[in-house]
Amino acid sequence: MPPVRLTSRRVGTDTAGFNVLFMTQLDVRPRAGDTGAPPVGGMRAKGLSGNSVGLLGSAVIGVSTVAPVYCLTSTLGSTAGEVGVQMPAVFLAGFLPMLLVAFAYRELNKAMPDCGTSFTWTVKAFGPRVGWMCGWGLVIATIIVLSNLAGVATSYFWLLAGELTGSESVAALDGNKAVHIVTCLALIAVATVISYRGMTATKGVQYALVALQLLVLAVFVAMAFGKAGSAEFPTSAEFSWSWLNPFAVQSFAAFTAGLSLSIFMYWGWDACLTANEETSGSSRTPGRAALVAMVVLVGSYLATGVAAQMVVGSGDQGLGLANPETSGNVFAALAGPVMGPALGILLFVAVLASAAASLQTTFIPVARTVLAMSTYEALPPSYARVHPRFKTPGRATVTAGVATGVFYTVMTLVSEHVLVDTIYALGLMICFYYALTAFACAWYFRAELRRSGRDLLFKGLFPVVGGVLLAAVFAKTLIDMWDPAYGSGSSVLGVGSVFVIGVGLLALGLVIMSVMRRRSPAFFRGEVLTPSTPALVAED
Repeated sequence: MPPVRLTSRRVGTDTAGFNVLFMTQLDVRPRAGDTGAPPVGGMRAKGLSGNSVGLLGSAVIGVSTVAPVYCLTSTLGSTAGEVGVQMPAVFLAGFLPMLLVAFAYRELNKAMPDCGTSFTWTVKAFGPRVGWMCGWGLVIATIIVLSNLAGVATSYFWLLAGELTGSESVAALDGNKAVHIVTCLALIAVATVISYRGMTATKGVQYALVALQLLVLAVFVAMAFGKAGSAEFPTSAEFSWSWLNPFAVQSFAAFTAGLSLSIFMYWGWDACLTANEETSGSSRTPGRAALVAMVVLVGSYLATGVAAQMVVGSGDQGLGLANPETSGNVFAALAGPVMGPALGILLFVAVLASAAASLQTTFIPVARTVLAMSTYEALPPSYARVHPRFKTPGRATVTAGVATGVFYTVMTLVSEHVLVDTIYALGLMICFYYALTAFACAWYFRAELRRSGRDLLFKGLFPVVGGVLLAAVFAKTLIDMWDPAYGSGSSVLGVGSVFVIGVGLLALGLVIMSVMRRRSPAFFRGEVLTPSTPALVAED
């Protein structure tokens, strides 16, 4: 068959149901077994199930991946311990760089709705090596989070079982390492299966779990406001607008420590962007959903933070949020006193639901990033396979599940300290790939920044400011990690274990990338994705 010449701005439909908008002139030479994807040099359809998720479903996925109830119970106390009553202000400060980066994601997604998101966009902006490392940062961060979520869900499963049965021995089963690991692996397997079966199954489960989380949080906030100042809560604090002033934090070191925790609390909203090829109106809906998710999150965090601080204060005595005996799991300490024995159990259920829901949806970004990397020849081609019935990246999803299970099991058996330090190193990965994506937006659209005030703000200024803020947190965290006192307090040859793990995981990415350069020379020569490659634009 002779080559077919496609001219600029001509729209056709590929076998995956996408409208293909070719921005440059290409010669398409059909090959035996061609799936309809554009040839080398073009962005490629992945075969995912299009139009499976709408605006609400996409926003729910973004909220669920963040796991707001889990984040609150694990970081309210730590943040209060760092910044005191300015905790709500730090929540707002952490929201700012996330919001600015969200604008970058929205603009990039409009131009290139590709499930590879950060990987694909940074390749087109900065080239294959920087893009590959950005994709690696997202993948390794997600594996760490998945293992942590599975561990938290396991702990709350046995804690809830103990509460429901009234048996301390049942609750104590979480302390049995063998029982804990087996339960954790079972939860990972269930989450993998649900994600494997497609976005429709994922969406249905998430509606219920996210609704439960937000409802229980609303009840907690209402009851906390109602009981603030009562005699049964002697550490209550009267609300002050100064709580929302980030400049009132006592020191810059305390502010950056609190900001790092706050940024972690927002991480995961971009999951709705990685489902863009499966979303109705893929060029616009995911970006809108990300902003909706961010507004829901910041509203939930501010309301809960203010309510908790009003009812028990931010001190380190009694039920105070900064009490070191309870700061790692605030809701476990406040559930009964604030909500009563009966309703208090709902808070345990909400934390378990939060961790379990996030465990499931967090498979979305890692599996689809691996799918995109494989589709564009940056990883072995076997990971580009999509299940013919469920239209999901089956092999990538299963591999992510296996990697999570192996990682958690090994880390748990080696040392609890290693597992804790690995989680502390997570912030480094988050700031790394978010900042790169923000800078990629400004660089990719640099020729358009003078076209209008809107383009200057949303494609240039906002992403750059967000990227600079995250890069600053990255640098500060890197410096702090060098100290053995950071994290668990362990060290390797006098260097903090968190630094060794964080930098070591990024260095591992460089090693794997060097191997892939030999296996996939075309991608690393810049022949697969370039700034001028045509984009697949789904029908709105």
